[in-house]
Amino acid sequence: MNPFSLENKNVIITGASSGIGESVAIETSRMGAKLIINGRNEKRLNNTFKQLSGNNHKIIVADLYKIEDINALTENLPNLDGLVLCAGIIKTIPVRNIPDSSILDIFQTNIFSSIQLIKRLLKSKKINKEASIIFISSIASTNAKIGNSLYSASKGAVNSFSKVLALELSSRKIRVNCIQPGFIKTRILDSGIITNEQIEENMKHYPLGIGKPTDIAYACIYLLSDASKWVTGTNLVVDGGYTAH
Repeated sequence: MNPFSLENKNVIITGASSGIGESVAIETSRMGAKLIINGRNEKRLNNTFKQLSGNNHKIIVADLYKIEDINALTENLPNLDGLVLCAGIIKTIPVRNIPDSSILDIFQTNIFSSIQLIKRLLKSKKINKEASIIFISSIASTNAKIGNSLYSASKGAVNSFSKVLALELSSRKIRVNCIQPGFIKTRILDSGIITNEQIEENMKHYPLGIGKPTDIAYACIYLLSDASKWVTGTNLVVDGGYTAH
């Protein structure tokens, strides 16, 4: 018996075209999950799809910024045993310089879209009993950094929403949890959003060094699996010791 097995579990992963979402898709497929991977970049999503183990997987291209795409995604999904909500963006902007458009961009992508999708899935009765819902949050939700107000606020909203949802769905034994990653080495480091100097400075505060996407993927496997049947309403911090200071 393997309590971490995901055999025969239907799982959707949003934001699966890159970074943490891509890694979660690859690793959960290796544990036997039947995946529906979602993203808005079809080319990158296909690249993730090619790396999956097994043959029972499906791609659904949808931009969760658009309500019509959320509706179409809901209609095309099977009944689910797991959801991993990885779609997210980050913008570093001092408060006085925040464009109004950026407020909507970050909140729609990081929290509003997840609320809109889950509401529709619940109304459609597409989330099975004893399913597991996982939000990818961030330690930024409780650790303030200058210029990070919008991202931190959106992830704080994720934390709060997930706790209420955990209580509301507990009667059906549906578990709802957050994972709060620390600094993870993804392709975003190559985008120039974070400078090499910032990366080096950040590394000084991580006793175990900066993390890899697989570190978060393995945490997702635990929360999706039957090994975590008594875990709900939690914020699982995976940060290499950053918040131990």
